[in-house]
Amino acid sequence: MGFSLTPTPTSLLHHPNLTRRSLLFLATTTTTLSVPLAPTLSATTTTPPQPPNPTITDRIFMDFSLCPNYFLPNRTLGDNLSTLCSESTPLGRIVLGLYGNLLPLTVSNFKSMCLGSNSSASSYKNTLVHKIFPGRYFLAGRQGRPDKGEVRPPHDLARNTETVDSKAFSLMHSRPGVVSLSLSENDDDDEIKLDPGYRNVEFLITTGPGPCPDLDYKNIVFGTVLEGLDVVTAIASIPTYQPSERIRQFNDLAEFFGDERAQNARATWNRPLTTVYISDCGELKVTHPPLSPSLP
Repeated sequence: MGFSLTPTPTSLLHHPNLTRRSLLFLATTTTTLSVPLAPTLSATTTTPPQPPNPTITDRIFMDFSLCPNYFLPNRTLGDNLSTLCSESTPLGRIVLGLYGNLLPLTVSNFKSMCLGSNSSASSYKNTLVHKIFPGRYFLAGRQGRPDKGEVRPPHDLARNTETVDSKAFSLMHSRPGVVSLSLSENDDDDEIKLDPGYRNVEFLITTGPGPCPDLDYKNIVFGTVLEGLDVVTAIASIPTYQPSERIRQFNDLAEFFGDERAQNARATWNRPLTTVYISDCGELKVTHPPLSPSLP
C-alpha cells in the first residue's frame, strides 16, 4: 500500500509502523513542502562615499616680484611697497584655478581679496610673501598693517563657515602647486584673531618636490596652480633666515618658561632674505574655459 506525504490525521494515527519520531518528521516535511519558498534576499550593499570631484570655476592671476629696497634703513613714515619697490624685478605670473563649486565661500573670499580696492588696502596686491619653507610651501596674505606689506580684509567680507565644516578638508596637499587656506599654519597675531570681525585670508602654495601630508585635514585646499610652477619654484629657492641650533635651543627653553619673546623671535624664522611680494593680482576671464575636474 502506498504512503502519501500528506496523509490525513486519521490515516496517520492507524498506521501500523508509525512511531512518535516518524510522526514528527512527517509533520515537518509536510509543512516544508506546503509552504512556498521565500525568495532569496540579496545582501544589502552600501555605496562607498564618492571622492570629491572639484571643478575649476574661476581663474586668478598673481604677479610676483622681488624688491631690493624694502629693508633699507632710510625709509620714511609714508613709504610702502608701492613706493619702495618701484624698481622691482618681476619673477613672473602664476595662474590659479579655483574650486568654486566645492568651496564657494573660501573661493569667494579669496577672489574678493584679489579684486579688492587698493586704496582701502583690502587686496593681496602689494603684500608680502612673508614665509618660505624650503621644499614645502610658502605663505602669503598675513593680516596686519598695509604699510608693512600685510593685508587688511574689508569689513564686509563674508564669514567663512567652511573652516568648521569637515567636508571642506577632503582634499590633500599631495603635490606642488596646491593652493590652500592657512588655518593651522596661520601667522596672524593673536590680538587680530581675537577680534570678533576677524576673517582669515592667509593662504599657502605648496612648492614640492613632494607632498605635504602634515598639512592635510588642517588647511582647506581650494585651488591649484594651472600655470607658473616655475615661478613657484623660483620663490621656493629664495634664501630665508634660518636660526642656528643654539638659538633654537634657547628659544625652546624660553617657551618652556612662558617667555612671550620666544614666539616673537620665531616670527622671523623662515622669512625670505630678499623681499618677494605680489605686485599685481586679478581675475582672468576665459571665453570657453575647459572646466574639467582637477584633483590636487
